[in-house]
Amino acid sequence: MSETFIRHALTALTAIGVFGAAFELAAEQHWQTTEQMIPWGAIVLLGMAVLLLLGNDSPRLVAAARLLALVVLLASVFGVYAHVAANYDAGPLDQRYSATWDILPVVTRWWYALTKVVGPAPPLAPGMLGQSALLLLLATRIRRKPAEDATRGQGS
Repeated sequence: MSETFIRHALTALTAIGVFGAAFELAAEQHWQTTEQMIPWGAIVLLGMAVLLLLGNDSPRLVAAARLLALVVLLASVFGVYAHVAANYDAGPLDQRYSATWDILPVVTRWWYALTKVVGPAPPLAPGMLGQSALLLLLATRIRRKPAEDATRGQGS
């Protein structure tokens, strides 16, 4: 397998992740608050990063794509935290735990919030955007070999 193929495959997986995240957000009507607009911005940035990499090995464009992917990765970390925190805050409202939430060990409460035992927010959703950003960062680490460049210049 050539490095170019792997780079294109990682970029394609990123694009699939972008479209999948956009579909999920649209299906959930995830645009009711300002905070809910953050993943939409992340999707736009990651989409721009994918477009920057299409057919380009320019160091400036690759650096710009990396920066955009890093911003999306940071937004993803914030999203996972926000979802888990929202679930944690919903813990005392859950009928199964309302009487015992305050006496549960802290680690157990956070585990329940992370695994969505309590609360409606899916922590995996923003994590998937982070995964797509990581795929794109990996794609930018794979560069075309000089021999590949020379072969391309000869028209083969």
